[in-house]
Amino acid sequence: MKTLDQLKTGTFARVLGFTASREGYRQKLLAMGLTPGCEINIVRVAPLGDPIQINLRGFQLSLRKTEAKMIEVEQIKK
Repeated sequence: MKTLDQLKTGTFARVLGFTASREGYRQKLLAMGLTPGCEINIVRVAPLGDPIQINLRGFQLSLRKTEAKMIEVEQIKK
């Protein structure tokens, strides 16, 4: 299963769920709109891979690489 940090710029994906992680981070990600079934687009990845900028639900969001590693995704075609 792929995680969000493994995707390249311009990729579209659907959130499937979260890896086993601390509950606090999971709740933070859910509160930011990263819910299962949500479609996202990778807008930009910083040169060292941190942070990762994504587009979801009509807004831009930047995530740390450690947070992106917790989000399980499937790549989709758009």
